[in-house]
Amino acid sequence: MNGKRYGKGKEHYSSFGTLEFEGEYLNGKRLEKGKEFYRDGKLKFEGEFLYSHKLNGKFFVNGKI
Repeated sequence: MNGKRYGKGKEHYSSFGTLEFEGEYLNGKRLEKGKEFYRDGKLKFEGEFLYSHKLNGKFFVNGKI
């Protein structure tokens, strides 16, 4: 919609090609449940987002809690 992300999707780091985010979008912003990854592909955050702000969830360091 209007060139912005909407619904379920994935976002990749442009320089590395690895997955940056997987989850839901609304008007181009991260919304609801999703997963955010480090550039090396390890999990960084898993939980809820509200307009790209992290809410309830777990933070990971090097893919570990």
